[in-house]
Amino acid sequence: MAEKMLQFVRLAQQTPDKREAAARRTDFNEIYSRFEPARAAEQASRCSQCGVPFCQVHCPLNNNIPDWLKLTAEGRMEEAYEVASATNTFPEICGRVCPQDRLCEGNCVIEKGFDSVTIGSVEKHIVETAFENGWVKPPTPRVELAQSVAIIGAGPAGLAAAERLRVRGYQVHVYDRYDRVGGLMIYGIPNFKLEKDVVLRRWKQYEAGGIQFHLNMEIGRDITLAHLREKHDAVFIATGVYKARDIAIPGSELPGVVAALDYLTASNRDNLGDRVPAFEDGSLNARGKHVVVIGGGDTAMDCVRTAVRQGAASVACLYRRDRANMPGSMREVNNAEEEGVRFVWLSAPESFEGAGKVAGVRATRMHLGLPDATGRQQVEPIAGSSFIQKADLAIKALGFDPEDLPRAFGEEALAVSRWGTLKVDHKTMMTAMEGVFAGGDIVRGASLVVWGIRDGRDAAEQMHLYIQHKAAMALAAE
Repeated sequence: MAEKMLQFVRLAQQTPDKREAAARRTDFNEIYSRFEPARAAEQASRCSQCGVPFCQVHCPLNNNIPDWLKLTAEGRMEEAYEVASATNTFPEICGRVCPQDRLCEGNCVIEKGFDSVTIGSVEKHIVETAFENGWVKPPTPRVELAQSVAIIGAGPAGLAAAERLRVRGYQVHVYDRYDRVGGLMIYGIPNFKLEKDVVLRRWKQYEAGGIQFHLNMEIGRDITLAHLREKHDAVFIATGVYKARDIAIPGSELPGVVAALDYLTASNRDNLGDRVPAFEDGSLNARGKHVVVIGGGDTAMDCVRTAVRQGAASVACLYRRDRANMPGSMREVNNAEEEGVRFVWLSAPESFEGAGKVAGVRATRMHLGLPDATGRQQVEPIAGSSFIQKADLAIKALGFDPEDLPRAFGEEALAVSRWGTLKVDHKTMMTAMEGVFAGGDIVRGASLVVWGIRDGRDAAEQMHLYIQHKAAMALAAE
């Protein structure tokens, strides 16, 4: 047990042991081990307990990080879990997939000169300890309410809202078009970052708490939004964004040019034991191929590291800016480089080359020019600098856009922004349709799991206020 905090002056930063690159290239297991209890307490004791905790300020959930670090340092693990779970529906998932280097750890006040507290790894340790000791309970209410809610989408936003509303006593029904609960946490994020059992155990726990899941159920195809509005007292749309952004260059139609989510979904389904014809026939499998991934975000990092594990002959990542301007997590970039991925910085694709099948990506060298109106340096092509990067499989990881939800749901009354995301009143999170709320990526655009959790929790509170107000008005009218 740590006697006091502020131990950063004598204890160096340590992360949990990371598997050697040669070993982790061969499987999809998580690459970081768990902290031993004594090591977790030591690292937690490095926290300075500052008066203005920037780690908490820069966390989308405003997690009480200094408090649960102190409790961990003191060995009070059950209390640490209670504090961590009070503001975060899935702390075990955030501890694994959040870009802590851009959020809590990146804003730790002891970062300069001493290195930040390893917040994410301690968070993971807290919750895994809680699961092992049976402290994590299904979301059961004290009083059952007659009102019911419909949640469309079983990703982080939808599940966070479901948990909060169930605890309040509502009859919660979650509708999802996939066959498993979790959304991109299951089919988008690879196992080496988030093992699927971590998500699936929450699904079973939520079922035990009385949340009802309706899977393989697509709104607009199997059931209408109008029907859900009639059946339930409020509806929350949390479908996420799945439409891949494309790049309008010659050769995009060539076999072997694929979208990132199609590729990652095939890999994740294979790891889950599903039969995936496109994986088995090699069209969505990198084994033995020269792979080129286009993009610089976290999805691109997921693709390059998946290709390595599938046994690709080579893996290159083309990004039109330099390392300093990479939008993805630097930790993921470093892990990818350790595993043998080659980054081709300041390179923009011009076309996909090949006769009947992709054989390479023609790209041009770029240089950083003057800053634009946002302050970010513009990228400009260097004349005569074209080159071809060999590719048997080219993966476009350029981000995601919303689908045309008003048309898909058969409800033209759903208003959308100029970006195609759903418009909501940002105070109430209600859409243009009475009693229909929305949050997560379908409102803010492709974002982080932690922002989805935040939106789901906030939406649950607004839905509760709406339902109770409606009930009070009905009672007053009698």
